[in-house]
Amino acid sequence: MTYTPAEDRYSKMVYRKCGNSGLKLPAISLGLWHNFGHDTPHQTKRDICQTAFDLGITHFDLANNYGPPAGSAEEAFGEILKTDFAACRDELIISSKAGYDMWPGPYGEWGSRKYLIASCDQSLKRMGLDYVDIFYSHRFDPETPLEETMGALEHIWRSGKALYIGISSYNSQRSREAAAILKEMGVPLLIHQPSYNMLNRWVEHDGLLDTLDDLGVGSIAFTPLAQGMLTNKYLGGVTEGRAVQGKSLDPNVLDERVLNNIRKLNEIAEGRGQTLAQMAIAWVLRGGRVTTALIGASKASQVVDCCGAIGNLDFTADELALIDTYANEEQINLWARSSELE
Repeated sequence: MTYTPAEDRYSKMVYRKCGNSGLKLPAISLGLWHNFGHDTPHQTKRDICQTAFDLGITHFDLANNYGPPAGSAEEAFGEILKTDFAACRDELIISSKAGYDMWPGPYGEWGSRKYLIASCDQSLKRMGLDYVDIFYSHRFDPETPLEETMGALEHIWRSGKALYIGISSYNSQRSREAAAILKEMGVPLLIHQPSYNMLNRWVEHDGLLDTLDDLGVGSIAFTPLAQGMLTNKYLGGVTEGRAVQGKSLDPNVLDERVLNNIRKLNEIAEGRGQTLAQMAIAWVLRGGRVTTALIGASKASQVVDCCGAIGNLDFTADELALIDTYANEEQINLWARSSELE
């Protein structure tokens, strides 16, 4: 069935300037980390992407290893680009990354020039693209000189294979070092992608948000819903979602204390006229310091729900204080090692 984008799509979304660049990103972006591999029907993937674009989401975020199997999310999105978005390429921001395990042997992960450039070429081939809009170093590599990693990104940028350069899960100090190296090469650092939500606030403790403000670098927060913890999925207990799928959320985290706190947060959201997911996204976007919140979805209706957050991005001081009462820091930052100094 032929897809025609909604004519009013750009009236449904808020767009924010990304750091000191001229690029604007939607306040909500769609990530294809989960549910875009072989474990999800292709029509479901199409429905999710079509719904996102109809709601004004122009940014689609991928990585080389997204699946399962690795690479299959990019292949699926490449098909969607051909069937649904072929005429809209210049309306889209498409990003990919390299840093995690992708192929066997010593050149299949981390941050070497060999790996990053080969990975970018593979990603472009899988998606059928001449370039991506943003290409990221997915994680800091403690065994490769940062100059080499940034040099590889500079090569990708200068060759036109990426219009902008980003980093993900680098801590504040490493972000400053990376930005300085890129600046010496004449390459602006556009964006940083950290994990961030009410239950995982390392970017606040580390001072990363202050660093990005100082550097004029934008930010895209992934896992704003704490991998489903900050949705209605677990209000009645642990019966569905990633916690029972053996994916990336440890079910042991969801003990009765945490579940009770999540229920209290849901009550606050209801008082704001929002779902818990909408409030969690609005919380990440509060004050404008985070450029865009990166959501995932297993069905199109979840995209609709998340985009409802745009209707109320403001919090009173009392609401924020009450949220802090129940939104305790939990041990859910799977990317902590990438954020630490080695």
